[in-house]
Amino acid sequence: MRLADFILGNMESIVAQWEAFAATLLPAAAGMESLALRDDAQQILEAVAKDLRNSQTREAQHEKSLGRAARPADASETAAEMHAILRARGGFNIRQLAAEYRALRASVLRLWMDDCQPDAPHLDDVIRFDEAIDQALAESVDHFSEQVDQARSLLLGMLGHDMRSPLQTIQVTASYLAALNAGERVSDAAGRLIRSGARMQSLLDDLCDFNRIRLGLGINVTPTNVDLADVFTDELDRLRAVHPDRQIEMELQGNPQGVWDGPRLQQLLGNLVLNALRYGAPNAAVRVAVTGDEAEVRLEVRNSGPAIEGSLLDHIFDPLQRGPDHENGRDGNGSLGLGLYIVSEIAKAHHGTIEARSDQTETAFTVRLPRSTERSK
Repeated sequence: MRLADFILGNMESIVAQWEAFAATLLPAAAGMESLALRDDAQQILEAVAKDLRNSQTREAQHEKSLGRAARPADASETAAEMHAILRARGGFNIRQLAAEYRALRASVLRLWMDDCQPDAPHLDDVIRFDEAIDQALAESVDHFSEQVDQARSLLLGMLGHDMRSPLQTIQVTASYLAALNAGERVSDAAGRLIRSGARMQSLLDDLCDFNRIRLGLGINVTPTNVDLADVFTDELDRLRAVHPDRQIEMELQGNPQGVWDGPRLQQLLGNLVLNALRYGAPNAAVRVAVTGDEAEVRLEVRNSGPAIEGSLLDHIFDPLQRGPDHENGRDGNGSLGLGLYIVSEIAKAHHGTIEARSDQTETAFTVRLPRSTERSK
């Protein structure tokens, strides 16, 4: 018997084995009804049987074996894709999803070969069946990954939004306590709350921005006429208040005025200076230099300290990259490894550039901001 006919003629026994295996995929399958365990199994098998009966070229055969079968542009979701969506929503992981297809492949071929005895099974059917399962698996994995990424992004977005309100309450209360002048112990406690709140706010801002970028929304900028001298001075004053034991210097040359998003550039500077404070020598100043000429404004943040290794420097603006102190547990500042990535995205949103250099003398980050979009294109 040809494999397509066997699948359609023995659908119930094949789906029953699918269900039995799916029931072992715990904890997601615990308590699931028979219909949920089977979900689109029959439709997937019907699609496989239909594929086995259709003729195909060698090129189409090769593409399908790689999970790249052609499909109409306006085609609706396949049974394999719908299966992936339901499994993702049901709490299955991607290994369990792949395991279902491995078990399906093995059980169908075993049942069919037993049925074919004493005749030998058609080798072409085996090859075509493997290709069809590979295609269904590829469709499922792609859709499963999309569902997981979307759920993660929504979770991060809701988390970031819902954390802002209690964090603002903490910051306002801490500032109120600090203003009471109720003694050294209260002032010290309020100062710790203010510093911790500022750090949490920075992490939260980076998390929300990272989520926007992952969703394809990019960094939102609203350019207005700004004076970077005022913008950067405000940000450095805030950082000095949070880090009173560190020295932060700023040097200004030329014209710092232009059309940019002031709050975003404050965030950019804040992330760069925090990075310098975190990894630079604690007894050396962090130096900020702002130089404006006719075409652009150049911002440079420099710090002394150990040189950044070349392998790390090459990927320093990639997301989720963190310094070596995180690997050995020395850094207790709680970084997500997003700060420099957000900095690079803010620079790009302003049609600017950023580069980093590091040696035994110092580490420097240089941001170039064109004065107008037209000049940067």
